[in-house]
Amino acid sequence: MAVRPTLETVAQEAGVSIPTVSQVIRGTGRISEKTREKVLKAAKKLHYIPDGRAAAMRSGENREIGFVINQIANPFNAEVMSGVVELLEAEGYLVSILDTGDDAARQERHLEAFIRNGRGGLLWVPAQDTPERTFDLLRVQAIPTVTFMRPAGERYDHVGVRNAVATETATSHLADLGHHHIAYLGGTVMTLVRQRRILGYERVMKARNLGAPIVWPSIDTKLAGLEALRDLRQSHPEVTAIVCNGDMVALGACLGLQKAGLVPGRDLSVIGFDDIADAALATPALTTMAISPQKLGRKLAQVLLARIREPDMPTTVSEVSARLVIRDTTGPVPAGGTGD
Repeated sequence: MAVRPTLETVAQEAGVSIPTVSQVIRGTGRISEKTREKVLKAAKKLHYIPDGRAAAMRSGENREIGFVINQIANPFNAEVMSGVVELLEAEGYLVSILDTGDDAARQERHLEAFIRNGRGGLLWVPAQDTPERTFDLLRVQAIPTVTFMRPAGERYDHVGVRNAVATETATSHLADLGHHHIAYLGGTVMTLVRQRRILGYERVMKARNLGAPIVWPSIDTKLAGLEALRDLRQSHPEVTAIVCNGDMVALGACLGLQKAGLVPGRDLSVIGFDDIADAALATPALTTMAISPQKLGRKLAQVLLARIREPDMPTTVSEVSARLVIRDTTGPVPAGGTGD
């Protein structure tokens, strides 16, 4: 069995003392360039990697960050994670990502594992129905924490989206095109995010005296969106436009229209939410409320770094505004449609 290299074996290979190797690895002390190169060459030859946990115990600083999220497979989340990792790795941090599947019990196991393994900070999308004991656990451990998308009161810094304003903009865009019968499609659980998005949609429907609000549930995937669009049209043939909970369900709805021989933006208008990369690449290209997921991920990382560096600063709330990006999937009410 191979023996894991240590400071001692590196010292023996380089022909120097253990304290000298330690100083080279940590970048401290007065070490000649010749000695430093000799130590680094020996470390590389032996595949030596410093023990991060031991270093964290000595310095009081841990360079590992946990990111507990829901639905890693969702392209929106993947792009957010990309932004987080890009910024934090540039700052010398390692990011570990776990998916709770929006399950509070599974989430608790993940958080306990993170704590046992000593993380220096936590990025967290709280699962639906997270119990109070989970918040107590994090409070006692005093881990720098930033919640994402789903706020947790004033306990932690938070990064999110102005959801209600965004869907107000989306619904108003459709109303300005002449649509009266507009449905909201997507989501199944009434999370705070979905609740606020539906609220924005319903506000415009009421304020502009449009048709009765129609909220149609769907898992936020392409396949589910395709199937939900078919069922929605069967139950509400008067609908000429839909505001979607996310781009994935919107892209699925567009596929459902195409499968039925219809053209998104001409026969029925569709607006997504997120502006994932596939939104612009789809045929037809998806009109959506853009929140730049990668940029949002970088913002999330920046807020956590600020919390780590200034642990006693007041908690902050950062909510970004969505921007309407008009592409090909929205247009006027089709001829013969029920725009009145």
